[in-house]
Amino acid sequence: MNLNDLMIEAKWSLFLDRDGVLNRRIVDGYVTHWDEFAWLPGVLDSLKILSGIFNPIIVVSNQQGIGKGIMTSDELTDIHSRLIEDVKTQGGRIDAVYFSPHLAKVGAFIRKPNVGMGLKARKEFPSIHFRESVMVGDSLSDMLFGRRLGMKTVFLSENKSDLRKGHKLIDFAFPDLPTFTNSLTKAPQHKITMAPWHHGTTSPPEK
Repeated sequence: MNLNDLMIEAKWSLFLDRDGVLNRRIVDGYVTHWDEFAWLPGVLDSLKILSGIFNPIIVVSNQQGIGKGIMTSDELTDIHSRLIEDVKTQGGRIDAVYFSPHLAKVGAFIRKPNVGMGLKARKEFPSIHFRESVMVGDSLSDMLFGRRLGMKTVFLSENKSDLRKGHKLIDFAFPDLPTFTNSLTKAPQHKITMAPWHHGTTSPPEK
């Protein structure tokens, strides 16, 4: 990118990955019921702040646990309904949650890094313009999803190896969602300075 900084206005949209961004990721497993869902520290407060900056706020999540038969679509819908209510109770807002139930090996159009969920969101929220949208995720698959749609990308990780691998896909990097949110609120007119990247590859891992 040739931009030196990013100016965010109220009309911008925010896309968020779920596991590892909003809630604790279960390593080699899936959140199959609400009692297994654990918010990451500071995320609910961050969503309250982000709700005053972005509109709409969309969650896009790969959930191949359904395709594996580990959970059902109804169970996942219940988790997302509770997620939205939790955020609302804390003064924040999630406008929609989209998910892909497909197995990674299928290569479904709706599964990230393919762009199906993004296009579905734009159809249901006509105010979305991808050039005025931010994709926040913790995998290079999320970054590729955002890049393919023309969004600005925010990578949540302190893994230097992933940062090097994804340098062409990543516009900004922060350790977590609260740090990203704090950077927005402290910067004048929501200005974020871009960070330099090192050379590397751009192959996204499975998620």
